[in-house]
Amino acid sequence: MPMLNRADPESQGTLLLIDRDAATARLLAAGLSGCLVAAPRIQAVANGKQAIEALRSGAFDIVLADLSSIADVSERTEDVVARLVKLAEGALVLALSDGASISGAVAAMRAGAHDYVVKPINGPGMAARIGELAQRHGKTLSIEATAPTGVADFAGFIGASSAMQFVYEQIERIAPSAAPVFITGESGTGKDVCAEALHAKGPRVGKPIVAINCAAIPRDLMESELFGVARGAYTGAHEDRKGAAELADGGTLFLDEIGEMDLSLQSKLLRFLQTGTLSRVGDASERQVDVRVICATNRNPMQLITEKKFREDLFYRLHVLPIHLPPLRQRPTDIMVLARHFLERYAREERKAFSGFSSEAASGLIANEWPGNVRQLQNLVRRLVVMFDGGEISALMCAAADIEGQNRAPAPAVPVRDKTSAILPMWQQEQHIIEDAIARFGGNISLAAAALEISPSTIYRKRQSWAEMVSAVA
Repeated sequence: MPMLNRADPESQGTLLLIDRDAATARLLAAGLSGCLVAAPRIQAVANGKQAIEALRSGAFDIVLADLSSIADVSERTEDVVARLVKLAEGALVLALSDGASISGAVAAMRAGAHDYVVKPINGPGMAARIGELAQRHGKTLSIEATAPTGVADFAGFIGASSAMQFVYEQIERIAPSAAPVFITGESGTGKDVCAEALHAKGPRVGKPIVAINCAAIPRDLMESELFGVARGAYTGAHEDRKGAAELADGGTLFLDEIGEMDLSLQSKLLRFLQTGTLSRVGDASERQVDVRVICATNRNPMQLITEKKFREDLFYRLHVLPIHLPPLRQRPTDIMVLARHFLERYAREERKAFSGFSSEAASGLIANEWPGNVRQLQNLVRRLVVMFDGGEISALMCAAADIEGQNRAPAPAVPVRDKTSAILPMWQQEQHIIEDAIARFGGNISLAAAALEISPSTIYRKRQSWAEMVSAVA
């Protein structure tokens, strides 16, 4: 049984990792070691039999069990997991799988596993999940997950949720490349922050990063703003002027709201990306420019292509390294982290003293839909600081400052059903509620379960029973 990270077991926590893929085990172990306090002793084994031997010979704080690795033709997966849970004596047990089968999740949760994690998952993501589960199940671990606080501030981003950790890892991997990046996300999710982070963490740091908003510049001026203009090209062009592409030479060109660019200019942008050369408006000569192009849009690019508003060939030229920024409603654990950060920042600017948010105010903020995402939350907190003198922020203060919420159209009234209309069976209504919650949290079953105040295992069991009902009918 190889030891991936040796340490004094009397002073540090222990983690048992069961995975027959040695390379995957090493990567996950290395990632966890960097995200957990005091670099825990991680013991890796290849199968269920070795895991049982390890559990009999020593105590572990956490057990991560890959379901395909513990599978045994002579014993059901559910039985193996049950034995692991019993031998673990109160440890936090997580089942890992490639997500190909819901039945595996159901079996693991029935057997006592605390959660089911779909692979691949990185070290920070797993550390965050461990921290969330330990808190939910009241587990006191000698291993302390540091991801929720340790990566709360990343190159201008604030947030430590699993969704944001995935974004951080993408930025780290993508930043060194010179290939184009295509950022998508709703308005207010921080696409400009993402572009700046990619530039700051790449080899072009120290060189210029020039941003141009394709939606804010009139179409007849866009070409000159992007590629520059030669003296005498049109009335008022009294001198040569560089465009954004030339100003960014050696650095990064950020094209925000790329979906709003006029089709005629899109063809010229495509040529620029293919050749690396540009011509100023009114000048036939070409100039060689070395820039890394990052673009962003809050619209669905495939829909724009279908509507003939965006060139398909340009899209595939730009869509080399995609990054999607999740909306704030899909990462509720970041809401109060962001709110406290903005409160501290604006209170310092306004020279006021605030002690924080009351529990009622915090609950209200977390429950908000935040259609304007981080920018909306930022504006709300700034409004609070300006409107009030200090102290603890209450729910009433938040309601008074929530101008967007006050102006939002009320939800449509629920129509009264006709007495003769069909009533859905309870299980179908329950299915709609649960599936809607999962969709609200971007497929994260743990977050959906927490919002519904049920166990994740309950969701897995119900999904399995629904699938069996459909199979029976078919």
